[in-house]
Amino acid sequence: MNTTISLLSNSVDQSVTLNGWMFNSRFSGKIGFLELRDGTGTTQCIVNEKTTPAAFEIAKTLACEASVAITGFVRKHPKRDGVYEIDVQEISIYQNPTEEYPIGKKDHGPDFLLDHRHLWIRSSKQAAILRIRHTIMYAMFEYLADNGFTRLDAPIFTPSACEGTTTLFSVDYFDLGKAYLTQSGQLYLEAAISSLGRVYDFGPVFRAEKSKTRRHLIEFWMMDAEMPFCDQKQNMQIQEGLFVHVMEKVLAKHRADLAILERDVTELERVKAPFHHITHKDAVQKLIDAGFEAKFDDDFGADEEVALANMFDRPLFVENYPAGVKAFYMKRDPNDDTRVLCADVIVPGYGEVIGGSQREDDYDTLVKRILEHGLLKEDFSWYLDLRKFGSVPHSGFGVGLERLVTWICGLKHVRESIPFPRLINRKAP
Repeated sequence: MNTTISLLSNSVDQSVTLNGWMFNSRFSGKIGFLELRDGTGTTQCIVNEKTTPAAFEIAKTLACEASVAITGFVRKHPKRDGVYEIDVQEISIYQNPTEEYPIGKKDHGPDFLLDHRHLWIRSSKQAAILRIRHTIMYAMFEYLADNGFTRLDAPIFTPSACEGTTTLFSVDYFDLGKAYLTQSGQLYLEAAISSLGRVYDFGPVFRAEKSKTRRHLIEFWMMDAEMPFCDQKQNMQIQEGLFVHVMEKVLAKHRADLAILERDVTELERVKAPFHHITHKDAVQKLIDAGFEAKFDDDFGADEEVALANMFDRPLFVENYPAGVKAFYMKRDPNDDTRVLCADVIVPGYGEVIGGSQREDDYDTLVKRILEHGLLKEDFSWYLDLRKFGSVPHSGFGVGLERLVTWICGLKHVRESIPFPRLINRKAP
């Protein structure tokens, strides 16, 4: 009977066949201990020369990463609860490498590992990260579906900028001139709220930023959400609920993976509502008091974000940033026209993982903002139509998947949070 490592508990004392890859082996006299990985987990397969000599001879020939089918009886580990082993009866080989596996047990530099990313993702730590990434994605989808959101797939090719003209990737688009790789699906979601109500999208976005920081990728995945008849306060409540739901799912399913990553889960367990709130002005004052050169009319640098987040025991909403450092579509604070109704969620040890705002819903004001940002009104004619025909108060937010994965997994660099990272100096494998 074919099965997987994750289902071995259902087949104790039965004969099963596992298909997988060898990642380690050792021999002690007439006993061989084979470590098998199949994508659902790892297990030890014990082969005995005395009882199964043919299987034993095959086992001795297996190289690291050989692909095999192993048939044997399932038994509980004699000392470890919830762990199961295989008493090997037969081994058949799909492919046995003749070259030494490039990624050995010795330390390798980041460039070597990135050059061999197609093999590096097989390691136990990288596989744990990708499993957690999968759960984060589907936990977001689950929360949004349960809260009345409909998924809308926004285009990858766009006619104009959303976040800023200096970070666009341009391509020739047949006879229509230039098109651009999307920076965000937000503007298209704003179009959909009058049709579907609450909506979200999920897909790759692109920023042509020449940045080498540990938090930047050229291509990354974003979940953007948009809600009609929703002010900034309600917007933050939805973000908080989403974050808490994701964290609960990860902790419920991935304690073992977090242990592989040596992640201290105490910090993750503190992700509970209500989150802390602070205005940008008050945050700047806190940083100044702590010795930083933060400015009241500027955004935070990475170090400042981390220092601020570390002053709190759980996620923090930083609200009402200066209008001059935020996007044209953000609505101004009615009590202070130099500020916008926005908030970033920052987390201890990392910084920003979610950003959101209330959107400008007045046609004339939006035209003014577009021009103030040096953009062309005609490039946004369709977007401005949304303010002509049934405009309503509305808000939205975006979650950078890789930033969330990086923080939850406790990674030093965002490049490990995505299967095949694209950096300013890397476009392969």
